Amino acid sequence: MVWYRLLIAVLGLYIFFKFKKQPLKLPSTKTMFALLGIGCIVAAHWVTFYYSIQLSTASLGILCLSTTTIHVTWLEPLLFGKKFSWFEFLLSITVVIGIYLVANDFSGQEYLALVIGLFSAFLAALFSVLNAKVAEQVDAFRLTFYELVGGFVLLGLLLGATGKMNSTLLNVSMSDLLWLLFLGLVCTSFAFLANIEVLKRLGAFTVSLTINLEPVYTIILAIIMLGEDKLLSNNFYIGAGLIFLIVLCNALVKHRLKKSNFN
Repeated sequence: MVWYRLLIAVLGLYIFFKFKKQPLKLPSTKTMFALLGIGCIVAAHWVTFYYSIQLSTASLGILCLSTTTIHVTWLEPLLFGKKFSWFEFLLSITVVIGIYLVANDFSGQEYLALVIGLFSAFLAALFSVLNAKVAEQVDAFRLTFYELVGGFVLLGLLLGATGKMNSTLLNVSMSDLLWLLFLGLVCTSFAFLANIEVLKRLGAFTVSLTINLEPVYTIILAIIMLGEDKLLSNNFYIGAGLIFLIVLCNALVKHRLKKSNFN
């Protein structure tokens, strides 16, 4: 699924570049390999994210993903020497409590889904932090294109090495193909381009705040479309609410600090 998503997204962005007549050339070969490497992290993030959902529920997968911003709090100081924030560290500790409540009634497979989901969130934080550094040299359009190419190539090599790159891979029903086109074009290529345009008009804080709302409307959609309310306990919702409040609190405090520093 991720291989198809990347293939469709890469083709979609390539057509966009040709239509806009924008150059694909990068400043250096070193930058190209850096982007391709980050793309491999992106692919690994998507694979582990979908696998955690496959083992458990969409609600759990997206809840784990909401901890991405917490991972950023220790990755930035570790990788780029930024000042460590004790406030963010305390929030991270509180998130652990939320995760404990979520996992309180889990079985063996659900624990595995939780671990894989949290690892997926770590990968999401890692490529976000690395992207922030590379984005200083490359515009967002080319950055995303080369990263998606890197992820596509990596998964292609892995599928080939495991003997899964065969006719079975191409045996996709019309229904699945339509969903894959939607996932690759609308949820990946178009979503990226739309995010850039929204960012120009509303600012980074508003955009990041709406992203932090993702667990809420994902869980609501999972209940409506997948009936996951029958699979989730009260502890899950309490833990999910706690994690969401922490992420929201983190975003609001950071916004106030930036605003006061600017003034």
